[in-house]
Amino acid sequence: MHCISLPSSRLPLHSPPQTSFKLTCHVSPRMSLNDNNNSSSSSSSGSSGSSKGFNLINNISKLLWGPGLPPGLLISTVRTGWTSAWQIMMSQLAPSDPSGGYTRPPSKFRLSRQNPTTKLHLYVGLPCPWAHRTLIVRALKGLEEAVPVSVAAPGLDGSWEFNDIPDKDKSRDKDIIVPSRDKVNGCRNLKEVYKLRKGGYDGRATVPVLWDVDKKEVVCNESYDIIEFFNSGLNELARNPGLDLSPVKLKREIEEWNRMIYPNVNNGVYRCGFAKSQEAYDVAVNGLFSTLDRIDDHLGGSRYLCGDGVTLADICLFTTLIRFDLVYNVLFKCMKKKLLEFTNLHGYIRDIYQIPKVSATCNFPAIMDGYYQMLFPLNPGSIRPVMPSVCEHEFLSRPHNRESMSLVGKSVQHVL
Repeated sequence: MHCISLPSSRLPLHSPPQTSFKLTCHVSPRMSLNDNNNSSSSSSSGSSGSSKGFNLINNISKLLWGPGLPPGLLISTVRTGWTSAWQIMMSQLAPSDPSGGYTRPPSKFRLSRQNPTTKLHLYVGLPCPWAHRTLIVRALKGLEEAVPVSVAAPGLDGSWEFNDIPDKDKSRDKDIIVPSRDKVNGCRNLKEVYKLRKGGYDGRATVPVLWDVDKKEVVCNESYDIIEFFNSGLNELARNPGLDLSPVKLKREIEEWNRMIYPNVNNGVYRCGFAKSQEAYDVAVNGLFSTLDRIDDHLGGSRYLCGDGVTLADICLFTTLIRFDLVYNVLFKCMKKKLLEFTNLHGYIRDIYQIPKVSATCNFPAIMDGYYQMLFPLNPGSIRPVMPSVCEHEFLSRPHNRESMSLVGKSVQHVL
């Protein structure tokens, strides 16, 4: 799974086919780059021009029909035009099947059986839940020094681009991961990184990307391959080699959870948000909430999905759930319930959030910016709502009391 770059208000409707998110979150979004030297001046002039344009339109509308509503013909014409433009942009952002259901493009670069032995570098984007998985496993295994990271941010044109953020804009918590420059290749955007590989690349530029520094080659852009590799393939370099997030005795159970969670929850929220028909949305939202209900029931008798210890299945579920009330509930129309309304799910994410190093991977303002301000087809005004109080660090740090769910000495029948 991966994340692509996102279409934006500046994305031309004829933009080239499928450049991506392999956001290669196996989730995919996409696009281009403004010259860094002109970014501040263009931002300022763009804001001024936008304001003048709005005032001009406002004055013309008052002249034409006074304080009343626009005439019906104008409304229907604009509606038809917007719907057509929306369909075109959504076809770039979210490929669909004949029913209008979102179909996620597969990752292009899978990890080979022969593990890379050269110097590695990780590329991520903070909004992307698939890239977030790799940051968490990297942190828990103690691979920060062995696998350095460069953090891209969505640009106004939808591309993943690299820029150090000003000190005044950095989080007060110095441990929180923030956007950065490309620390290994010096590229301006992720598309340039992909093009460095032998033979170039014209496909989707998605995150996460595991990069071979010496060979200048993409090792992998499939998130699950990367977290499995981080868990067991670099123990000689890890500061916490004893941690096993996928024990042999639990592999079958982890795979069963993944088969349920990936299509219905991880990808399910995107199938809701990117649905292009009512039928496709109804199928996706029903599958999402029936699965969340099932997981919630299971967590009433088990601290984590597979018992007393965190596994890769928990990490994959967490990176979607931590974004649920923050983004998916509103922007992706997953509105039947907030996570807080479930009996066990919110305590479960607080439990994982409070594991040392996990909270530092959760940059909530960056996540909100990546969705609300960059997913233009879903939020044309690019207005970012206020952060829900239940998503703030102080609330997520409250006691969860899930230690009492320990299964030691108990016999638990799993719901799978």
